[in-house]
Amino acid sequence: MTVNMIAAVARNGAIGFNNKLIYWLPNDLKRFKRLTTGHTILMGRRTFESLPKGALPNRRNCVLSRTTRQLPGCECFSCWDDFVASCQPDEDIYIIGGASIYAALIDRADRLCLTEIDDVPAQADAFFPDYSTWKAVAREEHPADDRHEFAYTFADYER
Repeated sequence: MTVNMIAAVARNGAIGFNNKLIYWLPNDLKRFKRLTTGHTILMGRRTFESLPKGALPNRRNCVLSRTTRQLPGCECFSCWDDFVASCQPDEDIYIIGGASIYAALIDRADRLCLTEIDDVPAQADAFFPDYSTWKAVAREEHPADDRHEFAYTFADYER
């Protein structure tokens, strides 16, 4: 089983505000879809509730929640160990948020698939955990353009 974390992260680690993504970057969303389609995504309940259309298609949607037992289109688990027990040995897992899930599980991740945005937002209340000790294994830089207000980098990290 390979555990990946995927997120769009500002220079200060910001990832969200008021249970919404801070940045809307079409190429980041395309990358997210390309990487996660056909695989398992794991998220917290609030992240699931923030999805505009509910469970994401063509993926195994899983939610970690101490309180919720049923969500449409999802498998719900009360703890990491129960979730892992449901996985196949060759399964690719993508943890998609939110901040508390990232913080709780970063030590279990094998890889980070980040979109690093060259900006510090005016407001943020959710942050990605520190990953300064991780090693960059791939970087693809993109300038700002008519569809992307800020320059950004697709960056993959491993321990």
